[in-house]
Amino acid sequence: MPRVESTVTVPLEPGRAFALSQTYGELRYRWDPFVREQRLLDGATAAGKGVRTWTKSRHHLTMVSEYVTFRPPTHVGMRMVTGPRFFKSFSGGWNFSPAGDDGASTEATWRYNFTIRPSWLAPIADRIGVWVLGRDIRRRLDAFATACADQEIVAALGE
Repeated sequence: MPRVESTVTVPLEPGRAFALSQTYGELRYRWDPFVREQRLLDGATAAGKGVRTWTKSRHHLTMVSEYVTFRPPTHVGMRMVTGPRFFKSFSGGWNFSPAGDDGASTEATWRYNFTIRPSWLAPIADRIGVWVLGRDIRRRLDAFATACADQEIVAALGE
């Protein structure tokens, strides 16, 4: 199963970094270049284990995903419920851990795992997927790091 991963250190403590990563609506659109539209499903008002989301990517692809792990302030994991037909499976995880001795910064690692269908196409499609998703995850994580340093965005998180 191919995996793409990227890590960045951000100038927020883990709880705040985790909270920013889980924003929805206008605040999310201000920092996340991957998301064009996103919403919680089934009447959910906050992210959490078992909550499903609908996302439309910058590529205009849509996916329904479900939180399979939600452990603030350290980890969140999601899996695709429905999505682009070329993915047999897709999942993602985000980890947040203190960076440095002062606890004021966080090492954020984001990763995606996927399998392609049809399986006979995987030897070529896996390499393309790693390249495309690798580029997207780096751009997304760079934008996240920029947002973590933006006082206006951080203030919008509230306390």
